[in-house]
Amino acid sequence: MTTLNHHRVGAGEPLVLVHGIGSRWQVWEPIIDTLARSYDVIAVDLPGFGASAPLATTTVDLLTDALAEFLAAQGIERPHLAGNSMGGLITLNLGARGLARSVTAFSPIAFWDKPGRIWCQQSLGKSRLLAIRLNPALPTVLGTAAGRTAFLRLVFGKPWAVDAQVAMDTANGAADAPGFEQAMASFADAKPPENGGLASIPVTVAWGSRDILLTYRTQSRRARAVLPNANHVTLHGSGHTPFYDDPAGCAKVVLDTIGAHGK
Repeated sequence: MTTLNHHRVGAGEPLVLVHGIGSRWQVWEPIIDTLARSYDVIAVDLPGFGASAPLATTTVDLLTDALAEFLAAQGIERPHLAGNSMGGLITLNLGARGLARSVTAFSPIAFWDKPGRIWCQQSLGKSRLLAIRLNPALPTVLGTAAGRTAFLRLVFGKPWAVDAQVAMDTANGAADAPGFEQAMASFADAKPPENGGLASIPVTVAWGSRDILLTYRTQSRRARAVLPNANHVTLHGSGHTPFYDDPAGCAKVVLDTIGAHGK
């Protein structure tokens, strides 16, 4: 049985939040309280990330299976799902399997061309390596707005405005994740979701206009082509992981998607 570290709060229909590569459940903290006013929110650490033990082999597909097993073991049937980046594809794939009531995907992976995928892998890999090598100096570097801007622009649209502790936690989350390298290597095999069960549920794909990791202009356009029945939203001024850039806007996207369920 798959056991995942998770944070659970609120009451109502279940809403599961799934982070991206090198991240952890806390990335959702800016919007959890808002969502928990109406829903039973379960924010998970995927295997090999945050405080969850790694799998023997880590791929996007195996992480998807592990999350499905965890939800089944917890008795969480067809929850609403929201995911970011790698977690965005995981939630879309679970929705395609018929395992979700709704799906909200923020900047999901796999809507790239080959150069875009290589750019993503190389950029993330170099950023993680830099975080490891600079570890003793990170508090000093990330303690300044200029340092946060230089170091975290792949992740946040407004990195200078992010709290220094959040910046440290973001860098260390990637540096300390044992599942990082294998998961990132598996991006080469990641593909957009099959429509499957997505055709019968509310689906929203949201992209930050300042996303330079999964480039907004090209990859959001491909997402529109691949998922024409989904609702596609632009979060103006936000980056790849938009929850600190625009928490109110991100919460509204999730709530609007869930609100379309059953209509």
